[in-house]
Amino acid sequence: MTSFTFISGNLGLDLAGTLQHRRADRRDLLREPADLARWTVEAGILDVPPTVVDADLVAGKTLREAIYRLALYRPAAGDTIDRPAVGGAGVAADDRLLVNRVAAGPPASVLLNDAGRVERAGDLAAALSTVAREAVQLLGGPRAVQIKECGGEVCTRLYVDTSRGSSRRWCDMHECGNRAKAAGFRARQRA
Repeated sequence: MTSFTFISGNLGLDLAGTLQHRRADRRDLLREPADLARWTVEAGILDVPPTVVDADLVAGKTLREAIYRLALYRPAAGDTIDRPAVGGAGVAADDRLLVNRVAAGPPASVLLNDAGRVERAGDLAAALSTVAREAVQLLGGPRAVQIKECGGEVCTRLYVDTSRGSSRRWCDMHECGNRAKAAGFRARQRA
């Protein structure tokens, strides 16, 4: 069973991180509908895995990719999301429209039960709406400039850099950061 990681600082970026190593040896952690259902619970969006069919998995992956592209896009002065940057490297208006459409749906419900505990409920559409809403808040807000891509050799995970001086280089110090530091140490030892 695949283990999910929630280290990006935003549910939208965590969803985007379910496709690892995007530039080489891609590893999709959402291989079947049950994976997406389990992700919604592990992400803390729902308490019970929702019903997910193949078409829902496609919709979840489509949202994931739209968020990823929007998170990487940095428009030049005078450009908008709907107008690609020089060279056509911008984001399609469809990505923005898709994320907005999913975010407009009703989110997962959060209730305080009679035992004083939080209950999270909803179907997959509500879970994806919750993810899209968080992505919209990040991508359209002041923290958008804090989105970075991991500096690991093959890692393409995006994260919100909240470190002092925006000096964070890796998505996770325990994995990518540790690998990079160990490789640097070995290189110094050989020299």
